[in-house]
Amino acid sequence: MSTTNAYLSVRGIDIDVVYKDIKHLHIGVYPPMGRVRVAAPTRLDDDQVRLAVIQRLSWIKRQRDKLRSAQRQTEREMVTGESHYLWGVRRRLTVIERPGRAHLEIDGTRLVLYTPAGTSADQRRAYLDRWYRAQLRQTIPDLITKWERELGVSVPQWTIRRMKTKWGSCNRETRHLWFNVELVKKHPDCLEYIVVHEMMHYFERHHGERFTVLMDRHLPDWRPRRDQLNNAPLGDERWR
Repeated sequence: MSTTNAYLSVRGIDIDVVYKDIKHLHIGVYPPMGRVRVAAPTRLDDDQVRLAVIQRLSWIKRQRDKLRSAQRQTEREMVTGESHYLWGVRRRLTVIERPGRAHLEIDGTRLVLYTPAGTSADQRRAYLDRWYRAQLRQTIPDLITKWERELGVSVPQWTIRRMKTKWGSCNRETRHLWFNVELVKKHPDCLEYIVVHEMMHYFERHHGERFTVLMDRHLPDWRPRRDQLNNAPLGDERWR
């Protein structure tokens, strides 16, 4: 079966479109971040697909809300025995209570949280969140410097934040970039893909053909990186 890929943006929602030799259009919303994928007959064009997505927008948003709700319900307790991801590697959490300032460190395959006795799950999650952000702050500058040279542009400001439905975003007017803190859990190739993706918006606002051509030229393997990002586990879970 022959296929053609396209990349659309509909009212702020990124859409992966695969044109196939099929009779009917299918829309799917997939975890962990609510990625929207459309399988469309080859007889349709981008405008017809865009219209179909707009007509199903309420349903798409409901599905995304369900995914976010499920993510909140699986929030971890931050106790020994859970697993947490760092750069795509699953690590067993070990909590050690002792006097002094709370901090985290890697010990072999373990992620060790040293914390004063009696800290709540919320406090421990806050420690982990700050540590995750520090890992990103150490990693992102080198990637931005690399791609500033490659693309011949400068990034005046970037920020790490927690985002519900996006891995990153770009304000073309201020050239400010934002990166989702959850990227720290993914393989480094995924983070680089998002850095390049957002910087590419300096040249092209939309996810149309020109954007795809630019991505193909500068990061030829961006599609498998994107798929790896969207298919990898998002949350934390019990170590098994």
